[in-house]
Amino acid sequence: MTPKWMISNDQAVALPSATPGGKRGRRSFLEKTLWQLASVMQESVFSEAYASAPGLLQTLDPRVKFATLILFLTVTSLVRSIPVLVSIYLFTLLLAQLSRIGLPFFIKRVWLFIPLFAGIIALPAIFNVITPGEVWVPLIHLPRAYSWGPYHIPEAIGISRPGVMGALVFVCRVAASVSLVVLVTLTTRWDRLMKALRVVRIPQVFVLTLGMTYRYILLLVKLVQEMYWAKKSRTLRFSGVKAEQGWIASRMGALFRRSLQMSQEVHGAMRSRGFDGEAKILDTFQIRLRDYAWIFTSVLLFGLLFWLDRYL
Repeated sequence: MTPKWMISNDQAVALPSATPGGKRGRRSFLEKTLWQLASVMQESVFSEAYASAPGLLQTLDPRVKFATLILFLTVTSLVRSIPVLVSIYLFTLLLAQLSRIGLPFFIKRVWLFIPLFAGIIALPAIFNVITPGEVWVPLIHLPRAYSWGPYHIPEAIGISRPGVMGALVFVCRVAASVSLVVLVTLTTRWDRLMKALRVVRIPQVFVLTLGMTYRYILLLVKLVQEMYWAKKSRTLRFSGVKAEQGWIASRMGALFRRSLQMSQEVHGAMRSRGFDGEAKILDTFQIRLRDYAWIFTSVLLFGLLFWLDRYL
């Protein structure tokens, strides 16, 4: 008899389980990894959609955006006042809102990896063993202080005030810098961003390699997904560890061969279309009145932030 789940139109019918005994098993490490890679691919598609939205930054010339990005990154790396760094981060949130970028998506994209990783790096600096100074929270009391050459361990080990302030400055600086970079990449199409890099004299080899990597790494990820789903859809029973390892090794070799073949085909297609080493797009850049207004506003904010950092 034909199973009910194959002929029923009701989406609530449960599909048969792939695990023995009818129990629903957990996803394997490989399957979880592929799902995460698929989510990254979806986010890249969303990024293209954000770049086409009618927002504030999307209407600016890519060269102007890239130049002002360097300006804001410079001031972010030089100021040391936490209120000023927090103000820069809040300014990026305002720009994201004006550029039609969802704040939950933007905040998650910024804070999910890099600033949290920066916080883990800065964590040891909060202790007075690394950053000497006034102890806010004492943790360990030793019988006496110890010194070995340039190294010194105080009698009271704890969280120091200079260490906490330095760690906060570091995390806020990384968060503001990453927010600025993500904001520019989300509001600029990849081909226009690559052309803007060439306008400011970034080496052509670097720009071309970056562009090709961005385009074809997603395609290779899709090939890996298709290989995995093809195997899973044809699997009737679980194999041993040795068989799975052999299959993974063979697929790695096949993916390497396909990537080499693809690189040759892409190179031949580019040469046949007259590629001379310089990537070209149909869009032409033109600085308009709104771009001059943005440059003036950015320079004004640049000076204001330095002034606030000096007196706060």
